[in-house]
Amino acid sequence: MEFNGFKYNVVDNYKDAIDEELLGSKITDYYNDFDYIVGDWAYNKLRLKGFYEDSNPKALSYNKISTLDNYLQTKCAYGCKWFCLKKEIEK
Repeated sequence: MEFNGFKYNVVDNYKDAIDEELLGSKITDYYNDFDYIVGDWAYNKLRLKGFYEDSNPKALSYNKISTLDNYLQTKCAYGCKWFCLKKEIEK
């Protein structure tokens, strides 16, 4: 997948959560800096959140990818559809 000139690989797509057309309209330049984009569905609305690799100097305690499970359990609707995309690193 490609958004804003960046390529992303699907890490997880729980319950077939990815709607590529809608996702393309929701990913703005704001997400360009993040290593991961996580999306979850609540009340038929797609919510997005950016995460960083734990080793990224920009990572804070709440947006390290190692906290994803906690985020899904505490901030998302129980059993919701969700996905995680990882930005490809330029070589």
